[in-house]
Amino acid sequence: MTSKTYAYEVAVRAEAVLGEGPTWDAAAGRLIWLDILGARVNTYDPVSGHRTVRVTDQHVGAAKPRAGGGLVLNLRDGVALLDADDSFRWLHHEPVPGRRANDAAVAPDGSLWAGTMRYDEAPGGGTLSRFTGDGSAETVLDDVAVSNGTGWSPDGRLMYYIDSPTRRIDVFDHDGRHVTGRRVFAEIEEGAGFPDGLTVDADGCVWVALWDGAAVRRYTPDGALDRVISLPTPRITACAFGGADLTDLYITTARVGLDAPHPVAGSLLVVPGAGKGLAQPAFAG
Repeated sequence: MTSKTYAYEVAVRAEAVLGEGPTWDAAAGRLIWLDILGARVNTYDPVSGHRTVRVTDQHVGAAKPRAGGGLVLNLRDGVALLDADDSFRWLHHEPVPGRRANDAAVAPDGSLWAGTMRYDEAPGGGTLSRFTGDGSAETVLDDVAVSNGTGWSPDGRLMYYIDSPTRRIDVFDHDGRHVTGRRVFAEIEEGAGFPDGLTVDADGCVWVALWDGAAVRRYTPDGALDRVISLPTPRITACAFGGADLTDLYITTARVGLDAPHPVAGSLLVVPGAGKGLAQPAFAG
């Protein structure tokens, strides 16, 4: 494992209750990130420093760019489309009492793989579902507690997935639409926190944010831990590469449940030059 020290910077100082979902929007040259419990979709342009905040009517688990412009949102009551003119419409409306949206990712074919969880985090209360641009939905996993990080290998043949309470990063074989052969890719040891969001880099390595672990870890394609980025606040939620050359690692953090939050808790952090990310597809809808 490398002993290199990574220095973080505060990209956006904020007090997000549950900062999450960093996503690089290449077409707009900006980073999208969320405050799930604050019901806010944020954008940040690292070149100009320009920021925007949009308050949603519901808790929002994910916001991803669409191929035709605008955003697809994973909301408490389903998946919705936000057009470039700010008009809103449901793509798939399915409210379930006590359940909310959580992390989501866009697959190589442009479909959205969106997770849910119960507010009380009850085992089996969450799902992972696949949505296409025409609004069709397919449940992929129906026995999840806290559906979290999802990502694909550079060739698209593997899908990585996290159900946080298991303390595992799992890997599936992916044929372009379906996943099979679930197995353990890596496990987070007791006392090191829980795996949350993830991203896959250009070398096929998996970067994982550790909730209550104050760190982001990188695992090689064979599941070996080879890098650790230590951070000053415990609730690290997700990470994604951004910037024009996809070499800057953006990291979201949370304040929820902390009695004495560190000054950067809830902020958007960045580690310049941390690695090399993969260009992410836009939602085909």
